[in-house]
Amino acid sequence: MGTAGKVIKCKAAVLWDQKKPFSIEEIEVAPPKTKEVRIKILATGICRTDDHVIKGTMVSKFPVIVGHEATGIVESIGEGVTTVKPGDKVIPLFLPQCRECNACRNPDGNLCIRSDITGRGVLADGTTRFTCKGKPVYHFMNTSTFTEYTVVDESSVAKIDDTAPPEKVCLIGCGFSTGYGAAVKTGKVKPGSTCVVFGLGGVGLSVIMGCKSAGASRIIGIDLNKDKFEKAMAVGATECISPKDSTKPISEVLSEMTDNNVGYTFEVIGRLDTMIDALASCHMNYGTSVVVGAPPSAKMLTYDPMLLITGRTWKGCVFGGLKSRDDVPKLVTEFLAKKFDLDQLITHVLPFKQINEGFELLNSGQRIGQG
Repeated sequence: MGTAGKVIKCKAAVLWDQKKPFSIEEIEVAPPKTKEVRIKILATGICRTDDHVIKGTMVSKFPVIVGHEATGIVESIGEGVTTVKPGDKVIPLFLPQCRECNACRNPDGNLCIRSDITGRGVLADGTTRFTCKGKPVYHFMNTSTFTEYTVVDESSVAKIDDTAPPEKVCLIGCGFSTGYGAAVKTGKVKPGSTCVVFGLGGVGLSVIMGCKSAGASRIIGIDLNKDKFEKAMAVGATECISPKDSTKPISEVLSEMTDNNVGYTFEVIGRLDTMIDALASCHMNYGTSVVVGAPPSAKMLTYDPMLLITGRTWKGCVFGGLKSRDDVPKLVTEFLAKKFDLDQLITHVLPFKQINEGFELLNSGQRIGQG
């Protein structure tokens, strides 16, 4: 492309500080350095994790360009890049896969050492590629997709099928993969089992889709908002209940409903009390409970160890336990083969300039799929 090697001026949604709205600014995006890739963003989703930065519950440096769920086209590459080339359709990865660290080499690991979960806000060489009004602007989780162009390390990009619709497969960059993988990879749901999903937002719906794909015979959705039940049933839930409908603890309600046979539970809310409820709701001896929802920072969890001593398994997961560069292209291929339907996860499609409205919709409980 004619812009290779040059600074690109483009629009981006910049967060200048916590608890402030996004400001649409003109920024400068520097060319990619060695082992880096510059990407033209085609579509980006809005995820609750981005909102955590706005609210200050997730560590970040400011000013920052957030966003981590996107599809784009490679505009140019830095020296030494071998896995993608200009013109390739790609998904930026908030969870890198360097293929060299212990987590990447372990078949069960995926939390690459290059992950930016502490809010460093820079690329591998310790610097940023964004400037605005003469000031450096920080990156977010190796991706920064709320911009027309971004730069990522090669370990944070996956080449995907050129025919994939960007406004749909961008969800595979985070929300869908996190939920779907939690069921099929982390939970390892077995055919014929009974599963319970706490929280029926976009990630919770993706967990249901994963449970269904794994062959679960009964999938129970739980949410206080009954407006979410219809969509949960549409993607594979066999029934939905609200904890408000009984005075009994939800674990007792589920035990009675299933003849004490819940094999797997998934907490997809990020609340400490529901994490305990989910653990108590799976079978006391052979049940597995997976924590998927991001908990509030600086909060400690207190629980009765007897919940585990009887044999339960309690697990957490990052990106559904998936290896990002290996598994994202496979999921895109499976989507194109109609193995699952991402349309159910998309509620609104907005132009970039309405990004603040998108977050208002997210916080009102109306799940956003893409913007």
